[in-house]
Amino acid sequence: MRALPVAFTERMRKQLGVEEAEHLFEALDSASPVAVRLNPVKCGEVGVWSSGEAIAWSKWGRKLGERPSFTLDTAFHAGAYYVQEAASQFIDHIISQEDLRGKRVLDMCSAPGGKTTIYSTAVGEEGLVVANEYVRSRANVLADNVRKWGMGNVLVTNNAPEHIAQFEGWFDVVAVDAPCSGEGMFRKEETAREDWSEEAVKMCAARQLSIVREAWQSLKEGGLFIYSTCTFNEEEDEGVLQTFIEEMGNVFEPSQSVDIEDTWGIVKGEVGAFQTFRFFPHRTDSEGLFVAVARKAEPTTQRTPKARKKVMQEVDKTSRQELVRWLQAADKHTFAVVADTIYAYRTEQYKAVQALSEGLTAIYSGVAMGQIFKGKMKPDWALSQYVGLRREAVATEELDETRALDYLRKRDIAVGDMVEGINLVTHEGRALGFVKRVGARCNNLYPNSLKIMNM
Repeated sequence: MRALPVAFTERMRKQLGVEEAEHLFEALDSASPVAVRLNPVKCGEVGVWSSGEAIAWSKWGRKLGERPSFTLDTAFHAGAYYVQEAASQFIDHIISQEDLRGKRVLDMCSAPGGKTTIYSTAVGEEGLVVANEYVRSRANVLADNVRKWGMGNVLVTNNAPEHIAQFEGWFDVVAVDAPCSGEGMFRKEETAREDWSEEAVKMCAARQLSIVREAWQSLKEGGLFIYSTCTFNEEEDEGVLQTFIEEMGNVFEPSQSVDIEDTWGIVKGEVGAFQTFRFFPHRTDSEGLFVAVARKAEPTTQRTPKARKKVMQEVDKTSRQELVRWLQAADKHTFAVVADTIYAYRTEQYKAVQALSEGLTAIYSGVAMGQIFKGKMKPDWALSQYVGLRREAVATEELDETRALDYLRKRDIAVGDMVEGINLVTHEGRALGFVKRVGARCNNLYPNSLKIMNM
């Protein structure tokens, strides 16, 4: 791997001292640890769980001794866990101090979705997470991971921060995992070393401050503000916060104290009302991370911008009769048509999703149910992943591992005991998707964009 940038090593020696900086450099030239976080409502018995070591600050996290073939693990494709390095899972520890059930969270810079899935679990099916990603290709990946996680409570948007900011005072939690110079990724990504420069650090700090200013507008009074980067330098971390505090004045107050153990190796500090947490690879056996958290003490009135378009139309009674049989707690859902697909939303958040979708560029929201033809629904793959799917609504075919992997490769599979028409296919009880039996063969309905390439 390419040598560390000279200017970076000089910065770290000044920031940490020569001896500790050398330990950091050694860690950055070592192999990256592998970690996963379980989906508590879907995991069941997952092999990676039993083979892993507990992550002290993450209830559902495990460090793995070696990297398995996630691509060939059906539990991975069924959303039973998310591959996420250990430091990033600390967000779960921070928000565990709060009761977020039913609350609204804005995850401003959210692709590929690791932290979004943490928030999605925390707010529960009755809550709402708005996961925004400015880069469209990354937003599409984010949407795929949201579907797989299966909580049905996420709205994925593709907007600039200033567009989100028009929804003033909307959210109980606003999180900015800001684009950064990526020093914490130096041992994972060769390009992170290649792209780093002093100029990039300054550019990132300016961009981070701009995003923070916009994101702050969407936080309600008393709400929790979380700022994070995956970089080590103080210019993009404490420096951004200090400048923001100087600009805003006395509008911050401390959040509930986030307790950590000395044995975790995390460096705790403060910038004004913000509690800060630093992860150095040589201390925490993780990648690099900086996190800061405080509350908003500034009076804020909720404002909703004027709708730019109408994108959602509630279904008629006849269609609803077909839809409700597919969901548990169907009476708690509202169904609406977006483009040519029917989606389900928890009723308590439907109006919020509608307002956001009419004012922003929405990529995905709620649960894609599918399309109705001649009174019967052709289900979307996303419905198979939803934790609220009522399995009694459809015949189920349990696949062995070979057939399951063939299904995930989008190959033809033997019909076995499938009934005529739509069948849900599972492996070890976990839903993988749908097939449609037509006589002696079945049509594999797994999405082309997700299929395993030949391995």
